[in-house]
Amino acid sequence: MAEDVKPTRKNLMEIEDRIQLSERGHDTLEQKRDGLIMEFMDILDQAQDVHQSLEDDYERAQTIIDTARAVEGDVAIRGAAAALKEHPEITVESKNIMGVVVPQIESSKVEKDLDERGYGVLGTSAHIDETAEAYEDLLESIVLAAEVETAMKKMLEEIERTKRRVNALEFKLLPNLYENQEYIQQKLEEQEREEIFRMKKVKAKKEREEKEEREEAAEEAADEDEADAAAASE
Repeated sequence: MAEDVKPTRKNLMEIEDRIQLSERGHDTLEQKRDGLIMEFMDILDQAQDVHQSLEDDYERAQTIIDTARAVEGDVAIRGAAAALKEHPEITVESKNIMGVVVPQIESSKVEKDLDERGYGVLGTSAHIDETAEAYEDLLESIVLAAEVETAMKKMLEEIERTKRRVNALEFKLLPNLYENQEYIQQKLEEQEREEIFRMKKVKAKKEREEKEEREEAAEEAADEDEADAAAASE
């Protein structure tokens, strides 16, 4: 409340400094919020493409494996899958987007040549090869989707935090500071007017006293002149 603030010039200067600092912080946070939103929109566009690619790869993989099952049978499919010796590896690093740390997921050993998949090439058909290739592509899409989804989540959380800070400054802190500033200025102006009024009264009183002193001195001088004149006439 403004009434809780002591109306002194020192407090007024401190509040004005806080206002300047808060206004600069508000502008900086607004710029950060707008920049984050633009980055988020770019990631959102990327996410839409990634999701579409993921859906396409999933449908393609399902179609190919269904065909392979129909031709080769589930036993052959499971045998080929179990023959895999070198499994994919996932490494997670980080990158900074406007102060937001988001993951950067890298995959390795996902796409393999025929001789790296573990199953015998001569004992299998092209259907199994196509299935393996389709699921390698699907896994790559899943990894990319995970990276984009996590980045979107972290960016959105930071946008919400920044918006809350902007709103706190704009609708709470700054209005309170402005109110306190106005309150102190009004009180100081009232004090100044009262001081001016008091000084005028003091000046008027002093002038009145000086006038009375002059009048008394003039009367005394007149009385002395009369006395001198009377003495001279005698």
